[in-house]
Amino acid sequence: MTAHPPHTPPFRDPHLPFAKRIDDLLSRLTLDEKTGFLHQFAPAVERLGISAFRTGQEALHGVAWMGPATVFPQAVGLGATWNTDLVRRIGEAVSKEVRAMRARDDRVGLNIWAPTVNLLRHPLWGRNEEGYSEDPKLTSAIATAYTQGLRGDHPTYWRTAPVLKHWLAHNNETDRATSSSSVRPRVLHEYDLRAFRETVEAGAVAGVMPAYNLVNGRPNHVSPYLREHLRAWTDEELLVCSDAGAPSNLVDHEHYFDTHEEATAASLRAGVDSFTDHGTDSSQMVGRIREAYEQGLLTEADIDTAVRRQLSVRFRLGEFDPHADPHAGVKDFDTPEHRALAQEAAEQAIVLLRNDGVLPLAPGTRLAVVGLLADECKRDWYSGTLIHRSTPLEGLYERFGAERVEFAEGVDRVRLKTSAGTFLHVLAAEDGEDEVRGAEGALDPALLAGRTDLPPLTTDVTGTEFALIDWGEGVLTLRAPDGRYLSVAEDGYLRASADQPGGWVVQETFRLEPHASGHLLRHIGTGRHVTVAADGVKVADDNAETFELIIAERGEDAVTRVTSEADVVLVVAGNDPHINGRETEDRASLRLPAHQERLLRAARAANPRTVLALVSAYPYAVDTSDLAAVLWTAHGGQAAGTALARVLAGDVSPAGRLPQTWYENDADLPGLLDYDVIGSRQTYLYFEGTPLFPFGHGLSYTSFSYGDLTSRVTEGTLHVSFAITNTGDVTADEVAQLYTRAVDPALPRPRRELVAHRRVTLAPGAREELTFEVPLRAFEFWDVTQGRPRLEPGPYELLAGASSEDIRLRTTVLLDGEPGAPRPVLQRGLDGADFDEQSGVEIVDRTRTAGDAVTAGEGGTGQLVYRDCDFGDGVSEVTVTVAGEGTVELSLDGGTVLAVLQVEASESGPYDYTTLGAGIVAEGVHDVHLGLRGPLRLAHVGFSG
Repeated sequence: MTAHPPHTPPFRDPHLPFAKRIDDLLSRLTLDEKTGFLHQFAPAVERLGISAFRTGQEALHGVAWMGPATVFPQAVGLGATWNTDLVRRIGEAVSKEVRAMRARDDRVGLNIWAPTVNLLRHPLWGRNEEGYSEDPKLTSAIATAYTQGLRGDHPTYWRTAPVLKHWLAHNNETDRATSSSSVRPRVLHEYDLRAFRETVEAGAVAGVMPAYNLVNGRPNHVSPYLREHLRAWTDEELLVCSDAGAPSNLVDHEHYFDTHEEATAASLRAGVDSFTDHGTDSSQMVGRIREAYEQGLLTEADIDTAVRRQLSVRFRLGEFDPHADPHAGVKDFDTPEHRALAQEAAEQAIVLLRNDGVLPLAPGTRLAVVGLLADECKRDWYSGTLIHRSTPLEGLYERFGAERVEFAEGVDRVRLKTSAGTFLHVLAAEDGEDEVRGAEGALDPALLAGRTDLPPLTTDVTGTEFALIDWGEGVLTLRAPDGRYLSVAEDGYLRASADQPGGWVVQETFRLEPHASGHLLRHIGTGRHVTVAADGVKVADDNAETFELIIAERGEDAVTRVTSEADVVLVVAGNDPHINGRETEDRASLRLPAHQERLLRAARAANPRTVLALVSAYPYAVDTSDLAAVLWTAHGGQAAGTALARVLAGDVSPAGRLPQTWYENDADLPGLLDYDVIGSRQTYLYFEGTPLFPFGHGLSYTSFSYGDLTSRVTEGTLHVSFAITNTGDVTADEVAQLYTRAVDPALPRPRRELVAHRRVTLAPGAREELTFEVPLRAFEFWDVTQGRPRLEPGPYELLAGASSEDIRLRTTVLLDGEPGAPRPVLQRGLDGADFDEQSGVEIVDRTRTAGDAVTAGEGGTGQLVYRDCDFGDGVSEVTVTVAGEGTVELSLDGGTVLAVLQVEASESGPYDYTTLGAGIVAEGVHDVHLGLRGPLRLAHVGFSG
């Protein structure tokens, strides 16, 4: 007899289209099996030979949370490169390391939760380090490059599947799970959606992650925009993964729904396909989905839709075609090419902000290097474990020779004296106790416990001298002489045990609180004070110890000692990415922490040839007027120190450019929760003040001339060209930037707006002609009178230059478009959120599922203006669709009040709308002014004759 091969089910047939294969697999799965797929940790289905799968592998600038990996510069640093080719190559390297690491450890996932495309609207946002830019065009360009690298270039199979974070209008950590971003339609379409849209349309995105916050009163996890916008941008199935714990937040913190079953069903119907909640325990979320199904809140078709989207990603990743997957054998990990790429990225991310000629450093320069970050190579929350590391000091030793470099960190050296007259003392650790927390890798490093294998602190008559650093806002770290930071483990004892501050709740930070004749030492992570007990020093709720701070040396004294005889002083200042500005914590100010300002002043007083290198995840407001030079770089990953040394030495000419505006002081900033970039004149697009350094700014060691600007319009595209020539004597990169500006707009438009850019390398005397094709839709704005984009006809200025303020060439083009018209209020009325101007008003949800309304803000009163409303031959009645209680007052052109419509208090809910009417007389075109009083919601205003 002849043996026949077993039947191959269609979902295993690589010759069939993915859609047919998914149809077949769905038909074979039971409802319980499909429901199980909806949690982040989807179980295996052994009867069908289907493996377990998890969504979510962090890889923002290298593989994170899984142990050693190549660490590239922070995302904001990648944005500062303005180099899409470089970032695409980084994406390729990261995705190859993901594949190589997965071959060794199947906990490493292929569904990448990166990049972050939230716009860096506000520089005090704690997660500034995760985004690329304040500008949507630059953000989408860099994000597209990274996703293309992560995806790979195979037409069928993806190397990894990137998910964009965090949908939508998410720029605050303060109350991030309960705050609502009030986003008017123009800001929504012209700003917040754009970075997502252009990246998704490029075709290398597998999904998005909704953010914790609400937008216009509605949680992002039930946002209708997922369906109305996101899924309309592509024919690909997109997988929407919830943020961690966000499904439960809908009930537990936001109180948007009464039950978890209602919330889960609403999220699934809105478009969330994978629920990240309760860690690896899927039972609670799966139980909620099952109960929602049994209550009739969900159908099996709803579940199928979500499972289909997940399976689409898994098929694209080659899971069901292991023999055909071209990425299955990738082993590229920590290769020489990846190390060189990390250094190239770190070099290209450095921005020269100011230079009086001291840079590049002359050969033979005697250098004093000082500052709290001079000998640091910092990681952030989304970093991998460093295999290689290079601090600025190490890089300078290597480049200039240790004999020509003097160093002073600038810490305050202190001892802590107890009320009994003894001092805190660190016992010597036994040999071999040198493990690094987090090096072993963890799916969630927040679960890593502090070390308890080292002896707790004790007291003795001499004590230990600690390095005290004040990181600002009174937040301190204390470091022992062996380099370990004081930390508190779960048992409550203080130990010198941490290689760096870190963790979801940082256990290495303290506050000194004045008390009696000394200070209490509060541990910030636990909120408890330090106490001295017979069995060691620990934190407790009572018996707080009063310490006297004995200062052995001020940091500025150490700085002065090494700087006065140097040819040049380099001050390396900045932030620790786990302290004062990080996920869960916004910054309070743009100012450099006082401790570091002291060091900078001391260096400058001792030596006028002082260079400041800022290494930080965000902008600072620093007085640079008396500094010889200033540079900025984000935390640059494993090659940061080498890169900085090479730029200082002139081996590389700096060509990074600022990806966001650097403001002069806090007074220039809007409120952190003010998302109206148009109305409050935010970012370089609308800011009317003088920045410390403008968007796109960055200097070079050479000079470039611009010329021969030409433009023409053909078939919906503006063609622009101009030439750049390196007029200096150094080979260097230039970042050519093209901006546009509406010359005579009818409505507020950007002062200038980036539409294209290119980073090019030119040898001395070399000339290159650059050409750009700009789609005319880049000139459109969102016309609230028609609910769609519109190109306003008229003159537009084209501006080519080296930054948003350093414009070298300009010309004007006349574009055809669609003329504006008054609002046809007789036909359409006025939707509450379609205002032109507002004061004291917030946008809220009209219902739980769709639509917007407006309400007065915290003060209980608000004003709205709707320009150019056409009443035709006349109207005699106005109606308002409102809920809640309060009054609506209507006037025309700011004149007397013509109608007052009052909603009486009732027991109805916030979505129980009623329509009220009043008589008015109006004809022709007028501006409509509405005054809101009280906690009412206004959805719509209608007019009739």
